Amino acid sequence: MKRFTFISLLLFSLAYQVAVASTLQVSPEGASLSIKEISPFSYVCIPHKGPFTDMEKVIGTLMSLMQSQNISPTGPMIGVYYNSPDEVGPEELIWEVGFPVAPQVSPQKPLEKKDWNYKVVLAGIHVGPYEDTGKMIANMMDWMKDKGYTAAGPVMERYLDMDPSKVKKEELKTEIWIPVEHK
Repeated sequence: MKRFTFISLLLFSLAYQVAVASTLQVSPEGASLSIKEISPFSYVCIPHKGPFTDMEKVIGTLMSLMQSQNISPTGPMIGVYYNSPDEVGPEELIWEVGFPVAPQVSPQKPLEKKDWNYKVVLAGIHVGPYEDTGKMIANMMDWMKDKGYTAAGPVMERYLDMDPSKVKKEELKTEIWIPVEHK
């Protein structure tokens, strides 16, 4: 098995993100939401409880551990959010960051392997700073209510830009998925 270095892992992830981002049609916030069927997939992550200001540190740990365990991503970086700042204080936020991986991957702690088994999601593309995705999520929740859907799982964000440090904040692209059920 080919040994991936930290740099090759990062480059693979970024190249994949470019390919995915180039196939998506990006619309102004709230202008294009759709119900999508998603194939289940496995992902490796680091679960975290605490403020979003810990994100950079958690991502650094994730990347380092994936490199040291020779785990290769099969898709763009993701964030999974189990509650929101509208519901709880910063220290009570529960979230994780990770990457999709091949089903046979067996990570060691503190990495965890999980499966995304939600097959139907409301999907939308947020264009703008990551810290503003909450506005898009609120729009999506309103859309669901108006159309007779309810949330059936945590919010997932898929970070689509190859190198966010080289993209203007107002041009960052994040695909947001909310698992749904029809009432």
